[in-house]
Amino acid sequence: MDVFEKALVLHSQLVGKLSVENKMELSSKEDLSLVYSPGVAAPCEEIHKDPSKVYDYTIKGNTVGIISDGSAVLGLGNIGALAAIPVMEGKAMLFKRFAGINGFPICLQTQDTEEIISIIKNIAPVFGGINLEDIASPRCFEIEERLQNIGIPVFHDDQHGTAIVVLAAMINYCKITGKSMSDLKIVINGAGAAGIAISRFLGKKDPNTPNQQIVKELTLCDSMGIIHKNRTDLNGVKLDLLNYTNPRNLEGSVFEAILDADVFIGVSKADLLDRNDIRTMAKDPFILALANPIPEIFPDEAFAGGAFAVGTGRSDFPNQVNNVLAFPGIFLGAIQARAPRITLAMKFAAAEAIAAGISHPTKDQIIPPVMDESIAIKVADAVRNIALNSQV
Repeated sequence: MDVFEKALVLHSQLVGKLSVENKMELSSKEDLSLVYSPGVAAPCEEIHKDPSKVYDYTIKGNTVGIISDGSAVLGLGNIGALAAIPVMEGKAMLFKRFAGINGFPICLQTQDTEEIISIIKNIAPVFGGINLEDIASPRCFEIEERLQNIGIPVFHDDQHGTAIVVLAAMINYCKITGKSMSDLKIVINGAGAAGIAISRFLGKKDPNTPNQQIVKELTLCDSMGIIHKNRTDLNGVKLDLLNYTNPRNLEGSVFEAILDADVFIGVSKADLLDRNDIRTMAKDPFILALANPIPEIFPDEAFAGGAFAVGTGRSDFPNQVNNVLAFPGIFLGAIQARAPRITLAMKFAAAEAIAAGISHPTKDQIIPPVMDESIAIKVADAVRNIALNSQV
């Protein structure tokens, strides 16, 4: 059996990957009087007097809502709420495994922006954070942005998790090669949630050096080629990206964009590039071919073209770019600090913590392995410190 057949058997045997368990035995009338009536009235009254006590007396202080509308699930597309449940259950398992956080999957039978926002606002009281998942672009941007003031962190992992891990890999690429981050010429292919978020992240100013962008030359391509000022088919999100991408207003295809580029980041489609395309890039290029399950170029083909290092989204190749390196620790640190939102500075801190998770990076290990349990704690510490020492 292949991995898909094995997964079907496993899910059928388990009938769902999650369960709800009590933290104490409920075996006597006294137990009942403490956890329910009449004793439960005491914490209710304390929370009513001081709402911040909800973190002390309930699951809110260690629980994340994992919310999807099923509109952009993995590489499967718009498969709807029911079919999205297995992915959200898996996400909950990762929260528990790496950060000890309870994750609860909530798949919504609506893809209406206003309705989704309203639902999340109304269920927020029970959660310490909201992880938005697999919501299609561009709606995902508006939904996340409009939920930033509900008092708890709201984070669309498909956007920011990928961007954070990509930046961590680039930090270590620069350490190994001696290249400067600010001098890198970077091309991103794919203008969905991940590609746009990576562009926004790398194009923003570093909070530690507010007068300098992370990179000086960043070019984003979509299915029609390079995004440039002369195109008339761009939506508002893509138009905004031109404020910090494509400074030379290049036109043409992705193949023209990658000429002399140092880094290619693919969040697009399978088998896009071959070794001859890599040969047109700068010396020792870094290839992040993140399309799943088939990357834009396989590592052996990229190395044949002169790639210095290659990362993919797959676990069967070195340098797997996987969001699990980021989101468990980010939420853990933010919840521990009771931060109302996850800021740009917290995201940068997470990227730096992931990069520092390998003391001596190599081209075959530019980022930590996804099963490294220490990374979530390091990320949490970095995020918590930023949150506690800033006004957010």
